Amino acid sequence: MSFMDKIKGMLKGHEGTADKGIDKGGDYIDQRTGNKYQSQVDTGQDKLRDEFGTRQDRGNPPQS
Repeated sequence: MSFMDKIKGMLKGHEGTADKGIDKGGDYIDQRTGNKYQSQVDTGQDKLRDEFGTRQDRGNPPQS
């Protein structure tokens, strides 16, 4: 079992909380960098949501 599989297993049933954590982490990075890397952070957030399956509405991604 890989590390990612273990994380996915722990997140099972807590997708909403994980999604909020991804948002908060991205917002923190944006704040600390003065939004200098906002597009890269947003891309990273989207990739995390896709990897962990936490995106609530896949057809309409959240806007930051």
